[in-house]
Amino acid sequence: MAEHDELNRALGSTDVLWNLGDLYTGCEAPGLAADSRRAEAEAAAIRRLAYGRVAELEAAALCALVRRLEELEALLGRLSTFAFLNFTTQMDNAAAGRLDQQVRELASRCQRDTLFFALEWNRVDEERAVRLLAEPVLAGYRHHLEGLRRYRPHQLSEGEEQLLAELEPVGRSAWNTLFDKIFSAIKFGARGRTEEEVLSDLYHPERQVRQSAAAEMTAGLQANNHILTHIYNTLAAEKMIDDRLRRHEGWLGAMNLANELEGGTVAALVAAVTARQELVARYYRLKKRLLGLDRLEQYDRYAPLPSLPTTRIGWSDCRRIVLAAFADFSPQMAAIADRFFAEGWIHAPVAPGKRGGAFAHPAVPSVHPFVLVNYTGSLRDVATVAHELGHGVHQFLAAGQGYYNSDTTLPLAETASVFAELLVFHSQMELLKEPQHRQAFICQKLESIFATVFRQTAMHRFEALMHEGRRQHGELSSDQLSDYWLRTQGEMFGDSVHLGEGYGLWWSYIPHFLATPGYVYSYAFGELLVLALYGLYRQQGEPFVANYLDLLAAGGSRSPAELLHPFAIDLNDSAFWERGLGVIEEMLTLVE
Repeated sequence: MAEHDELNRALGSTDVLWNLGDLYTGCEAPGLAADSRRAEAEAAAIRRLAYGRVAELEAAALCALVRRLEELEALLGRLSTFAFLNFTTQMDNAAAGRLDQQVRELASRCQRDTLFFALEWNRVDEERAVRLLAEPVLAGYRHHLEGLRRYRPHQLSEGEEQLLAELEPVGRSAWNTLFDKIFSAIKFGARGRTEEEVLSDLYHPERQVRQSAAAEMTAGLQANNHILTHIYNTLAAEKMIDDRLRRHEGWLGAMNLANELEGGTVAALVAAVTARQELVARYYRLKKRLLGLDRLEQYDRYAPLPSLPTTRIGWSDCRRIVLAAFADFSPQMAAIADRFFAEGWIHAPVAPGKRGGAFAHPAVPSVHPFVLVNYTGSLRDVATVAHELGHGVHQFLAAGQGYYNSDTTLPLAETASVFAELLVFHSQMELLKEPQHRQAFICQKLESIFATVFRQTAMHRFEALMHEGRRQHGELSSDQLSDYWLRTQGEMFGDSVHLGEGYGLWWSYIPHFLATPGYVYSYAFGELLVLALYGLYRQQGEPFVANYLDLLAAGGSRSPAELLHPFAIDLNDSAFWERGLGVIEEMLTLVE
């Protein structure tokens, strides 16, 4: 029996497979083919109906057109969700990959036909747009239409936009698919293990196991280094060109625009976190002493303390732990999360050909979200399940806003997941009575927080160096990228962790850098926001729960600043970020 099969069987996760039948019954389902034809026909019909006429539409007609566009995009979302999820668990299946690409090309053709709407809407003069948006009939689409107009300075001519839409399936998305295929195909080490199995060993109590896992990871990255370096350079150049054409301010401008955040807010966050990096070095110096090591190597960072329970947690116990923690906070939240377990909305086992990592996919409002994890039974994996179910509950509640308004900006999306993770942490803490067990468990949580706040901020700074370096110096070598990685990681760890030369390649397995440039600061944003929100929960109790669920149910119907208004949080106040960092220091002091 293969190693992963034995693990899945022992954990009871072998049959925890999602049922995609709520989308389509299979790749050859008649409904899938019919919906593909219907989407293409509807896109063409919308163009025939409204092309060149958007500026003259009154509020009711504009609302009808936007609703029709939303229904088309939801239909395409249903098709693309099925194709992606079907492919992501069998990335070595040529037929599944072919369907995924076919749907991407379909979406590109439909976008080519309908992109006229945003271009024409953004050419409507400001006075008329303000008057239209004040009409009650458009209230449900006001935020969406206002959001489109934020892109006015960055839109191109219709011909240019059509060309970019036509090329998109062979652009960034195709390179990301190649990246995913590479990592699904790599067999790490002599045992030919998956990426998830190797990375899981970095949390093993035996140092030799951790060292071997790190060496296997480095060797796998080194063997594919020439391809990965080329992918990184290609997508950094693609973004450079796109930013130049669209006149974005710097490499991060497009992401800040999508997140509805001011550049100053993000700069304040990054500066505040970077200024407190000594907390990381302070902790890892302590951990070196607790582990009794002369030098802490990079593969020792996640070593469990000797008093931390290392028993693998079966899938049924994971379910019980997560749902109990959710229920203590909100029975409604627990009831929604339970449906993911009970109704086949999760894919859990480790398997060859399956994409690594974890995610929650919102699908479309008419169909529930789906969650993917690679469950290996560690305490960390329980936290990951809670994290993704936090996303899932958020997506489930936000679906009531419709396809356009359910899409939440990344920082607030990460807030929901990190909050769910924190609920499970505090629930598990209550069960630990021995001081050394509590200390070890707090240490593990601190390491998770450091990874979310400080490591992701260091990764953000690596990404900045990469994009700025690509723009200033041209194509970057693997050694240059490794230098950026070791520099930013080293500034975070100081002299507390010896990184080693091989670790310089570990930039190359991070998918967010490629799929969503500028994404990673959202993790730090979400974690620090959650620490503040959890403090409010401890003060307010039940009234907070109602406000929090309202926040999730609002989805992306308003800006982050507006959605956080009931909690009296000012994202532009640097003291706000410093309060969250103060909570982290309090936890560290408690451990010390």
